[in-house]
Amino acid sequence: MKRRNFVSLLAFALWTGAAFGAEGRITHSDLAEIRQVIHRQIDAFRRDDAPGAFALVSPGVQHSFGTPERFLDAVRIAYQAVSRAANVAFLDLLVMSGEVVQPVQLTDPSGGVWLAYFSMQRQSDGSWRMNGCHLAPPARPISA
Repeated sequence: MKRRNFVSLLAFALWTGAAFGAEGRITHSDLAEIRQVIHRQIDAFRRDDAPGAFALVSPGVQHSFGTPERFLDAVRIAYQAVSRAANVAFLDLLVMSGEVVQPVQLTDPSGGVWLAYFSMQRQSDGSWRMNGCHLAPPARPISA
């Protein structure tokens, strides 16, 4: 199962394309902005603020969904742990094949712990937006 999750994450990173050139670097300021963008989007989801949440995703994601309402509806259905996160904890930022990925541990309202991998994309104005999210279900211990 772990291998499948890793393969899914790797495929996700390759699918979204390189948002971060090899010549670039992530600064402390970038890291703070990336985390702020994610916090702002999660807060927008909690308030059911479709335009606010939609404004924080990349133009490509916006184009894919078309409207803020469609985007919010999709998140509510497929990413409930993100849209209704009771607790948010940022893990160490990853750069995979040039892709900037911010892992976040989320606790859903029922206490389930999830890992969300937010693909981040630097915009032409230097700001950061989300370019996708891979949500890994809560781990289930297996007794040996």
